[in-house]
Amino acid sequence: MNTPTPASNPVRHRALGDHSWQNRAACQSTEHNPVDPEIFFPDPDEVDKIAAAKALCDQCPVRQTCLDVALEGNDVYGIRGGMTEEERRPLHDELADRLDRSRVDDAIAGRDIHLTKPERRAVVLEAYRRGISEERLAWLLKITEEHAQKLYRETRRALRNGELRRASATAPLAESSAADRHGRRDFGTAA
Repeated sequence: MNTPTPASNPVRHRALGDHSWQNRAACQSTEHNPVDPEIFFPDPDEVDKIAAAKALCDQCPVRQTCLDVALEGNDVYGIRGGMTEEERRPLHDELADRLDRSRVDDAIAGRDIHLTKPERRAVVLEAYRRGISEERLAWLLKITEEHAQKLYRETRRALRNGELRRASATAPLAESSAADRHGRRDFGTAA
């Protein structure tokens, strides 16, 4: 499902290698806010610990980034982004298929973010449609200029043969179906 991002609150995706978001996390223990990290690694039957960790996550300004980092880093342990290991499992399973328009737009704009294969393909198509040079595409995707030329040739061929129009009509840019099933319309928006 393709959900528009409100103009007043644009999505900001974490750049590759950026860990500065952790400084704003509600779980960061400070002198005035001591947090025991063990509450984020409860046993499945420790419902009080789970509830306490989720309550802290609910008030965290970087909750979505935390979830995305856990998913993209295949971190399957503990409570991350307000979700238990079991709650994240379906999202982990479908992460490789994620196709999020805001991530594609950020990549086109030059942000160095983690992209799935479908998002990389969408970046190539969008760059081609916008007339972005092969040199710029190579820089955006961290590939050689020769590889960018090859991707543009494949895109031209696919457009000429109508393959991309058919694919676009049946699979619009959207969040993961697991995200929708789990009520996580914001899945995959920060990393």
